[in-house]
Amino acid sequence: MEKNNIFLIRKKEPEYTIKMNYDRAKPLTKRNVTEFLKSLGIEVKTNTKARGNQGLYQKNRIDISRGLKEDRAIEVLVHEFAHHIHFKIDKDFIKNGGSIETLFNTSNIDEIKTELINVTNLIDKNSRLKIFLKAKEETSKTIKGIQSTIKREYPEFLRSKKFPEFEKYIKHSDAKYLMKYDAVKITQGFFFKKERILTVKNLENDFPDMPSAFQLYIKLCSLKRKQTKISRRINKLNKYYEKPTELFARFVQGYFSAPETIAAIAPYTTKRFLELLKSGYYKELKDLFIIFKGLYL
Repeated sequence: MEKNNIFLIRKKEPEYTIKMNYDRAKPLTKRNVTEFLKSLGIEVKTNTKARGNQGLYQKNRIDISRGLKEDRAIEVLVHEFAHHIHFKIDKDFIKNGGSIETLFNTSNIDEIKTELINVTNLIDKNSRLKIFLKAKEETSKTIKGIQSTIKREYPEFLRSKKFPEFEKYIKHSDAKYLMKYDAVKITQGFFFKKERILTVKNLENDFPDMPSAFQLYIKLCSLKRKQTKISRRINKLNKYYEKPTELFARFVQGYFSAPETIAAIAPYTTKRFLELLKSGYYKELKDLFIIFKGLYL
């Protein structure tokens, strides 16, 4: 049984005009894709740091990081070009991340969103998000291990509550500064001042007489700070990865590189995408597929 599509009513888009006479016999290379984008009036920089990213889109400009391999550079160019097409459809997307409804010209988006996330998980399998998720898991395991070790000597110890034995000891030790910071520089002496750098990593050498359970507790507090920072990064990245404009760009990148694979895991989205591509809704994106993929539309 076919699904009922509910399409948004939109003003008729004016026909776009191709700004170049491009040789459609040219092969798929980084140089040729770059020439195609430039022929559309887009400024393309292929020798930048892209602000620490592999690629970056700003209004009518695409930067990609220098040193990318040929295949990866093409993928990044296509990804950033998808952002450019999104900008032409919805100029407010840079402020709000856009909407799937506008990108696919439909209000029936539940299945599309699910499929787009599946595509993202495939396309970006080595993403920073996964790296941070793994780091959070490893940090949590280390914290639990340290807590178990401390509890052998102090059975009442819980990391969520005060540690009275430690607090009594730490008042008389310079190690108290490491309860808030992983590294500190302290100045000692009155007339002849001497600087001393203390770090959590060098705790055993800096404070050899400190009981091992207390050393472990300081390390545990450091790991809790690290865990909080990782959680903030994960929350920030989750917002980024689920932005409609990023989901769309990854889909376009994936379908351009491996259409059969993407069509298999996102059949409903692929069908709608091709309908809009054929109609000219995605403007010059249609020509990218025709020229470099030989896609008949």
